Amino acid sequence: MADKELEFNDEVDITDVVCPVTFVKVKAALEELDAGQILRVRMNDGEPVQNVPRSVKDEGHQILKLVKNDDGTYSLFIRKSDEN
Repeated sequence: MADKELEFNDEVDITDVVCPVTFVKVKAALEELDAGQILRVRMNDGEPVQNVPRSVKDEGHQILKLVKNDDGTYSLFIRKSDEN
């Protein structure tokens, strides 16, 4: 990775599931966090990278960063909104 990763409070790995279960797992993980905390989501390229950030944003959460990892997966950093 070119730059330093963000610090995060929790993480979920959705590399072993397919849409729409990917977003369901992310949503469940976000529900466990307090407002303002950061979730790191490890996911595969393709549908998850296209759909999960959009769905999370539609729920009112903030996308902080999407990073391509050395192993070909991606890390998505999400700050939980205080409205959920």
